[in-house]
Amino acid sequence: MRLFAAISIALAMPLAASAQVVRPTPPAAAPNADGLALRRLFTASDEAMLRRNPIQALFRGDLRYADRFGDYITDRYFADEKAAAQADLAALGRIDRARLSAEDQLSYDVFRYQTQSTLNSFAPALLKAQVERPIDHFSGFQTFVPDISSGDGAAPFKTVKDYDDNLKRLDGYIVYLGRATDRMKQGMADGIVNPKLVMRNVVAQLDALVAQGVEGSIFYKPVTRFPAAVPAADRARITAAYAAFIRDRLNPAHVALRDFIRDQYLPKARDSVGLGEMPGGPALYRFMVAQTTTTDMTPDAIHTLGLAEVARIHTAMARVQATVGYKGTLPQFFEHMRTDPRFAPPTREAIRDAFLAIDTRVKATVGRDFSTIPKSPLDIRAVPAFKEKTDAAGSYQQGTPDGSRPGVFYYNAYDLPSRFTWGFETLFLHEAMPGHHFQISLAQENTALPSFQRFGGNTAFVEGWALYAESLGPELGMFTNPYQLYGHLNDEILRAMRLVVDTGLHAKGWSRDRAIAYMLDNSAMGRTDATAEVERYIAIPSQATAYKIGQLTIRRLRTRAEQALGSRFDVRAFHAQVVMSGALPMAVLEAKIDRWIASQK
Repeated sequence: MRLFAAISIALAMPLAASAQVVRPTPPAAAPNADGLALRRLFTASDEAMLRRNPIQALFRGDLRYADRFGDYITDRYFADEKAAAQADLAALGRIDRARLSAEDQLSYDVFRYQTQSTLNSFAPALLKAQVERPIDHFSGFQTFVPDISSGDGAAPFKTVKDYDDNLKRLDGYIVYLGRATDRMKQGMADGIVNPKLVMRNVVAQLDALVAQGVEGSIFYKPVTRFPAAVPAADRARITAAYAAFIRDRLNPAHVALRDFIRDQYLPKARDSVGLGEMPGGPALYRFMVAQTTTTDMTPDAIHTLGLAEVARIHTAMARVQATVGYKGTLPQFFEHMRTDPRFAPPTREAIRDAFLAIDTRVKATVGRDFSTIPKSPLDIRAVPAFKEKTDAAGSYQQGTPDGSRPGVFYYNAYDLPSRFTWGFETLFLHEAMPGHHFQISLAQENTALPSFQRFGGNTAFVEGWALYAESLGPELGMFTNPYQLYGHLNDEILRAMRLVVDTGLHAKGWSRDRAIAYMLDNSAMGRTDATAEVERYIAIPSQATAYKIGQLTIRRLRTRAEQALGSRFDVRAFHAQVVMSGALPMAVLEAKIDRWIASQK
């Protein structure tokens, strides 16, 4: 899942009425003075954060700062963020946690954890090792600003003001591109640079944007389909303004950045791919692993866990191989699954049709496991062409809390022979329902939560939940075909391999080719997907370690609850306990579930 990715047009079909089961929430007791102080702190902190980060406000559907881009990666920006974290922790320390309600204590703990983690990230060496590498091919601003500005993404294009605000934001984006160039120059002087392969991918992305020209540009799309609310008298002015802006300012800015990276940065970029081989990299990687997983696990411990999980899942794969009657070794079975033409989707449209059919099936059964269904609709879209070559097989973009913009499940249709129908059910469960779409939408729609719980979170919970959601397939009527069950195991082993490969790349000196070979040897992934995955781990270290850590935690807590409660265990109540408080750090989630188990006894 990626928080900043965005193209969506059509709305998904409404959820089946039979699944619309909502249990009433008893009214909460009025908060005492400490509870009131806590809520005032949360509100003030969130309001200040949105002013400093207008793009985050835009993704929430909050348009108060829609004409601003933000001061991202400036010294002032980081100083303001650090000062805000320090002030928030000081204010939190003046509140007596013992006098808070159970719900407020949970929020207190999450806020303290997240704010302290943010503050820790501003240690000078850690900050330097990150800010001097501001652009990569997976999460750089150039990967999602085109989506925002396309008319199909987070930014609305309903009024004249919306169109004018977009040009003002893009002014800020152009300034940001120059600022990013300056930061990269600092990194070149300090030896803090990205790998060559990452930056070659960025050059390819910028090439694709520039090649669109003016009227073919994704940034020009909003003026090709004005809504009725934009008066005819304004349309000519706006169209001319967009054409001139793209021609005279935006495309030249992308060209300048591309040329700088290609001609000056790439010769200085690293041939190595792991953070461990960059100045300050080993300490940064250890910090990122702790922040991503919300645990104190070391890279070595994560690597060992990954090897054990790969071995366990291989055993389950061998059982599927026996079920379908394939004779040969497990690696030979992997190659069979990669190359048998019956598993290759014939067209892009066939992929979309398959996911629409899975969407219908899940909607008919999901009420078995969930007492609350998101109001937000779900859209199913292909990854935009300009970035599909380097994008993941699937991703999710959250909608707005009021449902006016749907959540979007993106499927990647690049290189059709590398896409396999046996993986479709699992991919949908992870990215859409009941994975990211449920977890993120249910948190956003829960107005009883403070904003940082509704809209914030951590990767271990968000991705751990989505991976756990894949395992609900049998409960939801999925995986009845043994090949779809194999697809589920293939996706699970991907997440186990990530523990091995991410730590291998960044803590053990693995090369890109060794990492790709490991993934191909241990799964039925196609080379295109394996390459994109490995280059993703190189670009955004540690993120890939979160999935398995979160999933194993949630599954362990479910097993604990099932064993403790026996016949009184209610899976819908368990899922509500997990997802209805937002994305929690692992220790906070574990304490919450333990309290719930005790209350049920």
